[in-house]
Amino acid sequence: MPLARTIDVTRRYGDRTALDGVSLDIPAGGVVGLLGPNGAGKSTLINLLVGLRKPTSGAVELFGGDPRDPASRRRIGVTPQETGLPATLRVSECVAFVAAHFADPVPAGALLEDFGLAEVARRQTGGLSGGQKRRLAVALAFVGRPELVFLDEPTTGLDVQARRDLWTYIKDYGRTGTVVLTSHYLEEIEALADRVVVIGGGRVLADDTVESIRGMVGIHRVSLDTITLPELPGVVGVEEAAGRTSLLTPDPDQLVRDLVAMNVPFRGLQVQPTTLEEAFLTLTTAKTGS
Repeated sequence: MPLARTIDVTRRYGDRTALDGVSLDIPAGGVVGLLGPNGAGKSTLINLLVGLRKPTSGAVELFGGDPRDPASRRRIGVTPQETGLPATLRVSECVAFVAAHFADPVPAGALLEDFGLAEVARRQTGGLSGGQKRRLAVALAFVGRPELVFLDEPTTGLDVQARRDLWTYIKDYGRTGTVVLTSHYLEEIEALADRVVVIGGGRVLADDTVESIRGMVGIHRVSLDTITLPELPGVVGVEEAAGRTSLLTPDPDQLVRDLVAMNVPFRGLQVQPTTLEEAFLTLTTAKTGS
């Protein structure tokens, strides 16, 4: 049985449909990445799975039962997209307050050390930087040693090093627990996720590994150094960066043959599969008509 699931779930807000017939299983173990543009339904899906919202139709299960059951909620950790922390509480007091709800919480000192917050343990949360507040919000999701963690845009506002440190923590946690995260940082999903669910227009557009999603799109990047570039058949996109030209094409072999046949001077030829970003944009554009 999956840890969490939605079965043909629809959620409407007035005349707007946020989710439209979504069925999704979250099995135990690993990191599941939810990708989608703003308004795709990612946050709504998480809110349903953790019991903060009810579906308009369909069913939602958490550990085989109602997501609003307190016993089930004690087995999860959540960092919502926006988190309000009591400004007058010290960092250590916030951790102690959350820890009091669990039988075997992570020791506060170890948790704050893991998230780079040990030096500000006695500081009031109102005096923290935006990045420190975000790290604390994410740390609180792990206090109770949850079986399943939901992180909605966890690294928003973090600097590069803090983001990389959090990546390491999430990846390690996914080896023994289960993490579901949303992100606008496509490289983040690519670095962390064992499974990627692409959501667009309130529907699941793709659900597979990073490699498989790239394969669904079937576009490759052919990069080269060239001075002249004629119009070439089969090219769906052209990019210029750092003095190099990149051609996006579903048939890189034919493109290279065309370059040779048309006597196009080039050097430094490289052929690579699409990045997750290119796959994501192609999927959301093609299947939502945007």
